[in-house]
Amino acid sequence: MNFQQRLQSLWSLARTLCPPLLATVSQMQMAVLPCLGLILLLWSQVPGAQGQEFQFGPCQVKGVVPQKLWEAFWAVKDTVQAQDNIRSVRLLQQKVLQNVSDAESCYLVHTLLEFYLKTVFKNYHNRTVEVRTLKSFSTLANNFVLIVSQLQPSQENEMFSIRDSAHRRFLLFRRAFKQLDIEAALTKALGEVDILLTWMQQFYKL
Repeated sequence: MNFQQRLQSLWSLARTLCPPLLATVSQMQMAVLPCLGLILLLWSQVPGAQGQEFQFGPCQVKGVVPQKLWEAFWAVKDTVQAQDNIRSVRLLQQKVLQNVSDAESCYLVHTLLEFYLKTVFKNYHNRTVEVRTLKSFSTLANNFVLIVSQLQPSQENEMFSIRDSAHRRFLLFRRAFKQLDIEAALTKALGEVDILLTWMQQFYKL
């Protein structure tokens, strides 16, 4: 994918996440979180932008600093996990993340992060009234958008079985999410970002 195509992909994704600029202050604040990602993303695509590198099978991701993701999560971890009253359920269970092949990883991380962006962050960010909390969620969302924008899972027929395996893993996660009340599901999904980051970390390459 060339530079122009990548920017077009970013713009398409941003349009799905960013509501139109609205008249009232409160509405504009709700639009800030996902829209901030576009600025970061456009900058990160400029040649020379520095960052860590992830290798999800054939899919390479640059411009992401894992430490910033962890710091952003740690800033909200206690608050979010304290709101999780259902400790017997895990969304990102072992069947979802265990023994994922390199080939599968690109498909799985793509679908998981898209779900977090379009369902979890989009429906939760209006709760982040504290400045520090809003900044942390913004950092997570921005970097998730950056990762998704660089993932280009192959749609070739010979990859069908791998796509299908990754999709079945994702369905386990989504099914567990939908079995909970929406508020409880959003809280639990956010509280499990550390599980997601730990899994992603194994695909980090020096």
